[in-house]
Amino acid sequence: MTDQVENAVTDDEVEAQLPKPVGYRLLVALPQIEETLGEMGIIKAKQTIREERIMSTVGLVLDMGEQAYSDKIRFPNGPWCKVGDYVVFASYTGTRVSVNNVEYRIMNDDSIEAVVTDPRGVSRA
Repeated sequence: MTDQVENAVTDDEVEAQLPKPVGYRLLVALPQIEETLGEMGIIKAKQTIREERIMSTVGLVLDMGEQAYSDKIRFPNGPWCKVGDYVVFASYTGTRVSVNNVEYRIMNDDSIEAVVTDPRGVSRA
């Protein structure tokens, strides 16, 4: 237990480790993937967990580059989303990065396909 406490990372340390999107890119946090299945607690195979992470299609916008949604021709009605929005995007979109075992994606501003109020019911079909 002391190893876990000694190796614990503070919120400030995690924030300092997160990549800062540049240009027209967004930083999107992916949901944590459940490692067990259903009420019986069947443990998922590592490959299944990996595939679920890679094929994630919903996430939380954490940050935006300084040029995101600034092109008035491509975005005449303004930004498609803002920091704090849950968004839907195509699986495999963006660059995958992991910070302290949490996966993030850095993606282009035009990769966002929808904004959702409650992401809990949204899943890849």
